[in-house]
Amino acid sequence: MRRWPGGVTALAIAASVLAVATPASRASADEIRDRQYWLADYGITRAWETTRGAGVTIAVIDTGVDATHQDLVGAVVGGTDVSGIGSLDGQTPVGDDSGHGTRVASLLAGRGHGAGDGVIGVAPEAALLAVSVGFGAGATTSDDQIADAVRWSVDNGADIINMSLTRNTLDWPQSWDDAFLYAMQNDVVVVAAAGNRATGTTVVGAPATMPGVLTVAGVDRDGRASANASSQGITISVAAPSEALVGAGPGNEYFEWAGTSGAAPLVAGLVALVRSAHPELDANNVINRVIRTANPVGTEVPSPIYGYGLIDAAAAVSSDVDRVDANPMGDLGEWIRLNRRAPATPPPADPTPAPMPSQAPTPSPPPPDRAADAPPPGEMLRDVGIPLLVLGSFGSLFGIALWRAVREYGPLRRSR
Repeated sequence: MRRWPGGVTALAIAASVLAVATPASRASADEIRDRQYWLADYGITRAWETTRGAGVTIAVIDTGVDATHQDLVGAVVGGTDVSGIGSLDGQTPVGDDSGHGTRVASLLAGRGHGAGDGVIGVAPEAALLAVSVGFGAGATTSDDQIADAVRWSVDNGADIINMSLTRNTLDWPQSWDDAFLYAMQNDVVVVAAAGNRATGTTVVGAPATMPGVLTVAGVDRDGRASANASSQGITISVAAPSEALVGAGPGNEYFEWAGTSGAAPLVAGLVALVRSAHPELDANNVINRVIRTANPVGTEVPSPIYGYGLIDAAAAVSSDVDRVDANPMGDLGEWIRLNRRAPATPPPADPTPAPMPSQAPTPSPPPPDRAADAPPPGEMLRDVGIPLLVLGSFGSLFGIALWRAVREYGPLRRSR
């Protein structure tokens, strides 16, 4: 992820992180489609026999979406800018990695073009809302932008919100409490990238650590945890491809990239397929269907590396899954009730905001109902979130005290 300067905090793109995106050497459109290995490997093409995401709206809170790209024509149905530096419709890419939002959008709902050419998204018949955020000169603070973006998305018909970005802290501002709770109370599924290790972030951070959020880790082409492109933590829900990704960029370009910023929209697209195939399900049961049909990795499920496992789109759309009464990823409202009893101390200002590689988050307090999992033997990833949960078992007072101490961290980062 690349660090974005932004007033009190800095936000980082969470998914195009492993390496700076490079043009796919003007590959032919057919070659672009051929590179989309995840369509067949993760059951997406089989899921299309049931649905392609029609009737579902996904908000892309990111750097803006170039809706004129040949693979996105007709996909974007609305949008806004919350940064103060973009266009009113959210379709002018902004920021130091301005193509990030377009790449994310293409993996979500790209239509391709011609006879099977170009990038096709996981949910190619879903509709997109482009919500541009930006950081630096002229932009409002990152925290305010995210809260405003989430609320706007809910008010304008989003069924799903994709957030390929991360805050490099264990906590989040209280404005996010209200905004994200507003989304969850209005039956919106929030999908967030876990973040990327390549630029130094080793553990998941907000919004991916917020109770109720569907958090996505990244794996390589062999389904193994991506040592360079995926952070880990106890709030991870599922894992999806985050390496050797190809996406559409502004100006009809194509890019090869890596990071959980790309894994998140693959899962958000899957959520769209489930919502389209099962309109009777609320957000809690949609999330439950995604995690319960994932293919487990190892014996510890959920784990801080893969969550409940690797996504399986065909199973998520078609399998029989028992109903639930609550969000299996936790209850944000209950977390707020337990942890916002005293006025919060504002995070320290970032005195010298400067660009840095876009990468992953550090976890905010884990939801009380999530189980701790130790990494499998031999894994190089390290989960600093596990000790927090273990300590929590010694008593709520000690856990709250520890959390408040950790809240002194500050910057916000964006996973590319």
